[in-house]
Parts: sequence; C-alpha cells; structure tokens
Amino acid sequence: MAGIKSTTVVIPSFTGLKFAVISKPKTVSTAIRSSSALTTPKLAVKSSLKDFGVIAVATAASVVLAGNAMAMEVLLGSDDGSLVFVPKEFTVAKGEKIVFKNNAGFPHNVVFDEDEIPSGVDVSKISMDEADLLNGAGETYEVTLTEPGSYSFYCAPHQGAGMVGKITVQ
Repeated sequence: MAGIKSTTVVIPSFTGLKFAVISKPKTVSTAIRSSSALTTPKLAVKSSLKDFGVIAVATAASVVLAGNAMAMEVLLGSDDGSLVFVPKEFTVAKGEKIVFKNNAGFPHNVVFDEDEIPSGVDVSKISMDEADLLNGAGETYEVTLTEPGSYSFYCAPHQGAGMVGKITVQ
C-alpha cells in the first residue's frame, strides 16, 4: 500500500509561479481496485503579490520596448556627410513617434513647411524654432503626427543645399 499526500512541481520561469497537485491521501491495493479509491487530483496555482509585481513589471517593460519599436528614426545628414535627411521620404502610422537624429554635417534642425502640412495642424507645435539647432552627434528631436496627410519639412541652415523631406501620415 502507498499513500500520496501532495506534490509540488516548480516550473522555471521569470514569474516564480509554482504549480501544486493536491489530493487526499489514498490507498491503492494491487489485489482489488475500487473506483472509489482512485480520485482525480486537483491542480492549484500558488502565487504571491510579489509574483504579480514581477509580472506587472515585465509586462510594462514589454510595452515600453514595443513602444520604442514603433518609432521611426530619421538621420540628419548621411554617413558620407551629405546634407540630406535619411530617409528623405517615408510613411508612418498616425500617432507613430518620429525621431530626428543628428548624424553628420551639423548643426541641423527640423522645420515643417506651414504651406505643406494638413489644414488645422499648428506648425509651431510640430517644428523646431528656426533659431534652435541640434549641435552635436546623436542629439535628437522627436515629434508625433496625429493628423493624416502629407507633411513637408526642411533643415533651415541647409534648405538651400536641398536638405528637405516629406512624411506621409496614414
């Protein structure tokens, strides 16, 4: 005869959750098997508030990482020093963050052309001031466009050299 009280199985994961099989002690005989002696064990999940805190932090980190993945990066100046936006023309989803990053040939800025943006959009809320400049490598300017349409932009110091671009927001 054998008696089984409970079994705990630890499943390795970042959550720290433990699964336990809980059953009442039972006797199993090799001579006679009675259906009443065999019962189905119940599965229970043991956890604590700390475990749920770990899950919440992991979920929040996933959301932040996913959010960063939803950003479009535009280089100000090409790797060879050309005065261009890379890419020059692109499409983003409504509400997607656009990060303009100083790369080469700076100082640069990002100014939207008030005559070439959707009506109702305030150009001063999406543009850098023409006097403001990104002066160092890696400096950034971020903007999120929420109105669908076409947006033309330029770098004020280098507009005459052809440093212009276009965004389509869907």
